[in-house]
Amino acid sequence: MKLCVILPALNEEKTIACVIAGVPRTIDGIEDIEIIVIDDGSSDKTAEYGAEAGAIIISHDAPRGLGRVFQHGVHEALSRGADIMVTLDSDGQFDSADIPKLIAPILADKADVVSCSRFKEKKYTPQMPLFKKVGNHCMARFMKMLTGAKITDATCGFRAYTRDALLNLNLFGTFTYTQETLLDLIYKGFRYTEVSLPVRGMREFGESRMTNKLFRYMYRSLMAVFRSVRDYKPLTFIGGFGVFLFAVGVTLDIFVFNNYFSTGQFTPYKAIGFIGGFLNAMGVLIFVMALIADMLDRVRMTNEKILYFEKKRRYDK
Repeated sequence: MKLCVILPALNEEKTIACVIAGVPRTIDGIEDIEIIVIDDGSSDKTAEYGAEAGAIIISHDAPRGLGRVFQHGVHEALSRGADIMVTLDSDGQFDSADIPKLIAPILADKADVVSCSRFKEKKYTPQMPLFKKVGNHCMARFMKMLTGAKITDATCGFRAYTRDALLNLNLFGTFTYTQETLLDLIYKGFRYTEVSLPVRGMREFGESRMTNKLFRYMYRSLMAVFRSVRDYKPLTFIGGFGVFLFAVGVTLDIFVFNNYFSTGQFTPYKAIGFIGGFLNAMGVLIFVMALIADMLDRVRMTNEKILYFEKKRRYDK
C-alpha cells in the first residue's frame, strides 16, 4: 500500500523541517511513503526548507485558502496512486511520528476516515484559550447531532482517508475543509472513527490563519456546515422549518376558533387568525419546496456516482 502525507503550509519555515523529519519512513503494512508539501504562496523559506528535508514541494503563486490547498492535496494523492492520504498541519502542533497510530484503524479495515481527537480522552486535552476549547466542543456536539457519528473533535487537521473516500469526496469550500469533509463522507456512509493523540494546544511560532480572525472563522465554518446539511438533508432541513411554521399556524387557529365557539365571534382575535392562516400557507409552500429539493438531491446523488466513476477512471489509469 502507498501512503501520501500532505502538509498544507503557509510561512512555516521554522517548523516544516522538523515535521517532515518526524514522519516515519517505514510503517508496517505500508510499502511506499511520499511526503508532499502544498506551499500556499509562502513568503518565507518554507518551500526551500521543506525540499531540503526530503519532501515533494508544490507551490501556489499566491495564498488560495486552506480548502483549496486540501483539494489540491487530494488531487496529488490520487494522482500518485495513494491508498491512504494523511493530512498534517505544518506548524508542529501534531506529532508526525503518530501517523502509524492514526492510520491503524484503516489498515485494520475498521474505518474509512480517521481523525485525531484532542478531546476524546481528558488526559490528552491540550492547553488552549477557553473560547477555543468551548468553540471546538460546541462544534463537535453540533456535528454529532447532525450526523449521529461519535464526533468529539470536528476541526482537527490531523486525519487519514482511504482512496475510495477521496474518490467520493466533493468539496466546495475554499476557506476550510474540516467540517465539510466529515459531513460529506459520513452522509455518504463512510465509516468514521477517532484516535486520541497528544497535541500541542498552542502554536510555538506564528499565528493560525484559521483562528486569527475568530468570528470570521466561526461564520465561514457554520456556513460550510449549513450548505452541507442543506444539500444532503433537504427534506429534514427545509421541510422541518415548513412543518414548524404550519404547527405554529395551527396553534393560533385553534386558539381563535376556541374563542369563536365560546363567544360566537372572532373579535378581538381576528388578526391572530389571519397570522395563523398566513403561517399555514407558508408552511405548506416551504414543505413543497422541501419535496422539490429532495427530488433534486436524488439527481445530485446520481451525478456524484457518475463523478465517482469518472474520477476512478481518470486516477486509476
